[in-house]
Amino acid sequence: MKHNLKTIVDLHLMKFTLKFLILCCCLLGPGAIFSQKTIRGLVKDAHSEDLIPFASVTFKNTNIGAITDSLGQFSFSINDWPSDTLLITYVGYEAFYLPIDIKKEVLDVTISLERAMGDVVIVRSKIDKGLWLWKKLVEHKPENNRYKFDNFSYELYNKLEIDLKNFQTLQKIAKFKPLRPINDLINQNIDTSEGIKILPAYLTEAISNYYYQKKPLKRREEIFAANTNGVKNESMVKFLGGMDQVINVYNNFINVFNKEFVSPASENGDFYYKYTVSDTQYISGERYYHLLFRPRRKGMNTFEGDCWIHFGSYAIQKMTLALGKDADINFMDRFSYIQEFKRLADSNWFVSREKLVVDVAPVGNKTPGLIGRKTSTYRNIVVNDTSVVNRLKLNKELEEIVTAPNAQQKDKTYWETARHEELSRSEQNIVKMIDTILTTPVYQKLTKQLEFIGTGYFNVGNVQFGSAYNWFSGNAWEGFRMRFDVGSNKHFNKKFLYHSYLAYGFKDQKVKGMGELFYLPKKDPRQYWSLSYKNDLDFGQRYYGEISSDNIFSFAVRKPGVAMKFINLEETNFEFFNELRNGFSVKLAASNKTYTPLANLLPATMIEEGLGKLSSTEFSVRLRFAFLEKFIESTFYRASLGSPYPIVEATYTKAVPGILNSRYHYSKLLGSVSDYIKTPPFGVINYQLYAGRTFGSAPYMFLDVAPGNEMYYYNKYAFNTMLRYQYIHDRFAGINYEHNIGNGIFKILPRLKFRQFYTVKALWGSISEANKQLNFKEGSNFLSLDGKTYLELGTGVDNILRVLRVDFIWRVLPDQQPTPTMKNFGVFGSLRFNF
Repeated sequence: MKHNLKTIVDLHLMKFTLKFLILCCCLLGPGAIFSQKTIRGLVKDAHSEDLIPFASVTFKNTNIGAITDSLGQFSFSINDWPSDTLLITYVGYEAFYLPIDIKKEVLDVTISLERAMGDVVIVRSKIDKGLWLWKKLVEHKPENNRYKFDNFSYELYNKLEIDLKNFQTLQKIAKFKPLRPINDLINQNIDTSEGIKILPAYLTEAISNYYYQKKPLKRREEIFAANTNGVKNESMVKFLGGMDQVINVYNNFINVFNKEFVSPASENGDFYYKYTVSDTQYISGERYYHLLFRPRRKGMNTFEGDCWIHFGSYAIQKMTLALGKDADINFMDRFSYIQEFKRLADSNWFVSREKLVVDVAPVGNKTPGLIGRKTSTYRNIVVNDTSVVNRLKLNKELEEIVTAPNAQQKDKTYWETARHEELSRSEQNIVKMIDTILTTPVYQKLTKQLEFIGTGYFNVGNVQFGSAYNWFSGNAWEGFRMRFDVGSNKHFNKKFLYHSYLAYGFKDQKVKGMGELFYLPKKDPRQYWSLSYKNDLDFGQRYYGEISSDNIFSFAVRKPGVAMKFINLEETNFEFFNELRNGFSVKLAASNKTYTPLANLLPATMIEEGLGKLSSTEFSVRLRFAFLEKFIESTFYRASLGSPYPIVEATYTKAVPGILNSRYHYSKLLGSVSDYIKTPPFGVINYQLYAGRTFGSAPYMFLDVAPGNEMYYYNKYAFNTMLRYQYIHDRFAGINYEHNIGNGIFKILPRLKFRQFYTVKALWGSISEANKQLNFKEGSNFLSLDGKTYLELGTGVDNILRVLRVDFIWRVLPDQQPTPTMKNFGVFGSLRFNF
C-alpha cells in the first residue's frame, strides 16, 4: 500500500513539473529552449571552385568550430553565436575572415579561399616526412600509374566553358544605340559570384568512348555526342574529346600551353620542390597523408600545390596544381589544375575527374580577359579486357578519332540525362544566351566587323573580298601599288572554291593578276585538285607566317642601300594532292613557268641571246610522311599543329623541253627532315635538315637560289646576313637549328618573363661548270660557295612585352662579305605570339 502510494505521488509530481515547464515556455517564448543557432556551408578554392576537404572553420578568438568533410562541407549548431566573425583556414591558403549576422538563427555560407603563393609555415622535425613521403610516391609510381595496364577504356565527358571578365570597356561600346540589344543581353547574364564581373560567353560539351592499348600502341576515340553551341566545325569537335587533352600527374613533366613543367611526382622532384606533410586524415575509414609542395627557387617551370596520398599503396587520391605569378607563361593571370583518382573493384587506382581553370589576361589582370574552365569526368572504366582490343581492331590508323554523324544533333532532353554532371545556373545561362545572341542582326554585324579587322577579308553573300592588308603597298619598280582580291566563300559551295586578284602599279603602268580554282572532294583523308594562273612580280622566297613584300607593312622594314631585285613570273600550275593513311601523302604537279628579269638581275638576253623571257615546263611528285600529324581545319584549308615525330619530305622534278615554249632539260631532287623536340627542363628544339641537286643545265631561277633576307624583319627560314640571289647552286645541303632554352640567364629577373635562345644556320653548296658558264656572266654578281660553308650563329631575347623578339646574328663563314652593303653582324626584330 505504501509502495502504490509513493508511485502515485511520483506521477503527480512529474505531471506538475511538466506543466510548470510548459507554462514557462509559454511565458518566456519558444526561444528559451529552442535557441540553438545553426551554420552550414561549403569551403572551396577561389579560382578552381573545387571543394576543399578538412579545412578548419572556427569562430574568431574561440575554440568553437568544425572541420569540413571530404566533400568540403561543414555544419554545426550552438546555443549562441560566440563571435561575429568566422575564421576559415587551410594549409597552403590565405586565412579568410567571414563577418556573420548574429541576429540570424540559421546561416548558409560559401567560402572561397585564395591560395597562398609563396612559403608556408613548416614544422621542423628530425625526420623529413615530406621528403620520405615523396620518395614513397615515386617508388610506387609504376603500380599506380594507369598506363601500367595493357589496355583500358572509359566513357569520357568533357565540358569547356569560356567567360569574359573585366569587360567594362565592352559595356561602354555596347551603350551605343545600335549595340544596345547586346548590352541588355550582357546585363541579364552577368555573374558576380567571384567578386568580379563575369559574363558567361561560351560552352561546349562532348561525350565519347575512349580506347587505349599499350603494345602495339593504339588509341581510338568515338565521339557520339557534342554540344558546340553554334560552332559546327568538325575538326574543332575532335579537339573536344580526350585524344589531345591527356594530362598525367605521374609523368615527370606536365605540359602547360606547350611548355613542359616539372611534375611534383617527378623522379627528380626533390631538386625542384620542397615537400611538407601537413596533416593526416581518414576518408571512408582509410588513412591519407596531406603533402604540400612548393618550388625550391623562383624562375623555374614548377608548380605550387598539394595532394592527398593513400597510406599503404602511396597512390595519389587528389592533386591540386597552381602556377605562381612568376611562371613563364604569357597572357595568363592564374592557372589551376585538379586531378582526382578512385579505386576500382580490384583495388587499382584510376583517374576519375579533372578540372582545369585558366585566367587569360592579354594586357593585365584588370583589363578585359577570358576565364576558361575545362572539366572531365570518367565512367564505365574497363581495364585489361578483350572488348578493348576488339574495338581497336576497327582502327585504320594507329590513332583515330571518329565522330558520329548525328553527334551534334542531340536534343536538350538527351543532354539532361547523358551528361555526367548537371549544368550550373551560370552554365545554363550560357546556353540560353548563345541561342539568343547568335540570331540577332546586331551580333552578326559585329562579328563581321571583327573578322574584317582580324583577317582583312569581308563577305557579301557568297563572295569574299579583301585582303585590306594588301590593298596598298609600293616598291621601286611599280611605285604605288594597289591590289584587290575576290573569291567565293563557304556559302558558295562546300567543295569548290575560286579566288582571283588584280593589281596595278602606277609607275610601271602594268596590270597583274592571279586566278585559282580549287576542288576538295574529300577532307578525311584529304584530297584536292587545284588549277591556277598567275602573272605578277615574283618577290622571291616567301614563307608562311612571314612578312612578304606585297604587304602594307613592308614599307618600314627594308634594309637601306640594298638594290631591290625585280623579276616577273607568269605561271600556269596544276596540282593533285592525295593523303593516304598513317601520315603518307603524295602531290603530283605540272607547271609552266616563264620568268622575265626586270631590274638588278641578269637579263634573259645574257643567258640566251634574243630571248626576253625564259620558260620551263616541269612535272613533279612530292612524297611526304608526317606520322600522327594534327591539323586545325576550315572549310577548305588547314593548318598543321605539328607531329610528335620527324616530318620527312622528298620531291622529284623533271623539266621537259618543247612543251609551251620550254627550252630546258633537267631534273631535280630535294629532300628534307624537320622536327620539333621538347627537351624539358631546357626548352624546345626546332631543326630542319635539307639537301638537293639539279642534274643538267638551266638558268639561275630554275636552280637553287639560297634564301637571303633584305629586311630588318627576322626570317627564320632565310640567311639574314645574305642578299637575295647572292648564292646560286645546283648541289647543296643545309641545316636550320633553333633552341629556345626558356628563361635561361633571365632566371634572376623572373617577372620580366624574357626568354633566351640560340640559332645555327649552315649551308654547303657548289655549282657545275656548265651552269657557271650559263649564269655567271659579267654583271650578274652571282656567287657560289664552291663546297665551302656559309655559317650564321645567333642569339637573342624573346618574349619582350610578350610579343617582341630581337635576334643578334653573326655571319661566321665566309670571313669576308663580297658586298659592302652586307655586314657580318646584324640586329633583327620580329613579332612572336606564344604562350
